[in-house]
Amino acid sequence: MKKILTYGTFDLLHWGHINLLKRAKELGDYVVVAISTDEFNAIKNKKAYHSFDNRKMILEAIRYVDEVIPENTWEQKIQDVQKHDIDVFVMGDDWKGEFDFLKDYCEVVYLPRTIGISTTQIKKDLLTV
Repeated sequence: MKKILTYGTFDLLHWGHINLLKRAKELGDYVVVAISTDEFNAIKNKKAYHSFDNRKMILEAIRYVDEVIPENTWEQKIQDVQKHDIDVFVMGDDWKGEFDFLKDYCEVVYLPRTIGISTTQIKKDLLTV
């Protein structure tokens, strides 16, 4: 079984997220998604609209996702790759090169972002309504 891992906040879920998860699933058999906890978001100075538990529940309902785990720190990625026997680490290409240190542990793939959608843009658009 080929296992895939990706990370994110996955707040205000949109078709760009679904597109990423679908393409991740096409790379393997089992997709693990690590989502930032509320506490980790606070450390990153990032505010999510939905709580960790709600974001986890939403992701678990998506057919491309097999398992959801918490992201508590920046440093946990190597441990997660090893603990979950990950074959491929996937991120959007806006992170290109940032996770190349994982190439000693698994394949690293940067997928093109979906054009025309981002959570940041949704939040900006909602503020101008």
